[in-house]
Amino acid sequence: MVDLFLHRVLVENNWDQDELNTEREITGILENRILMLFFASAESQECQEFLPALNDFFKRLKDPAYIEYPKLLALIYVSLDQSEEQQEKFLKELHKKVLFLPFEDPYRKELQTMFKVKDVPTVVVLRPDATVLSSNAVQDIFRCGSDCFRDWQESAELIERSFMLNEEFDNLNMRSATDPVRRLKYKTEDDKRKRQWWKLWGKGRDENGEEGGKEEAQDAKRKEGDTGTWRRR
Repeated sequence: MVDLFLHRVLVENNWDQDELNTEREITGILENRILMLFFASAESQECQEFLPALNDFFKRLKDPAYIEYPKLLALIYVSLDQSEEQQEKFLKELHKKVLFLPFEDPYRKELQTMFKVKDVPTVVVLRPDATVLSSNAVQDIFRCGSDCFRDWQESAELIERSFMLNEEFDNLNMRSATDPVRRLKYKTEDDKRKRQWWKLWGKGRDENGEEGGKEEAQDAKRKEGDTGTWRRR
């Protein structure tokens, strides 16, 4: 999938519109991710109606305000607008973590042809190996929202560290990163205390054993003496 955009310029939809144009930058933001190509136009009423649903879908999977670990997902807006002004207008309504191709890049039209996009809005979903997972996920996003990402993830066999949303995460009794170290430290100290206790207990047992032996011998003598006295009587 990274190969689709190598040697291209991708722009982040933030205030500075930072450009990603090196192989390292492109690889870092697209590798091992599910990629959504959003074909749309500002002048389309259907695109305007779909935009709130797409923004909500994306922020619930990428925005730290909603999720502890952002999902391995990237969204690229492929503008089919007639002018750069229309594209800029539409970008202002899109989530700030969305990427887009510059308006002057003819690759926008190549992608449209490559994925046989005829209508807008269209969301083409790609696996990390660039094979098509969904030729148009617009209705899935409308109907299921962010829940449909789980199905994509399973189908793409995408490995991720966390599947938890924030509300699930908050209900867990989490351990800190230093817990294993502390447990090892406390375990070592407990072992030391146990060994010291066993030594003291064993020592006390030996001493008690000797004293006990002396007392038992004295008791035996007393019993014999008492017996002898009784017999003489």
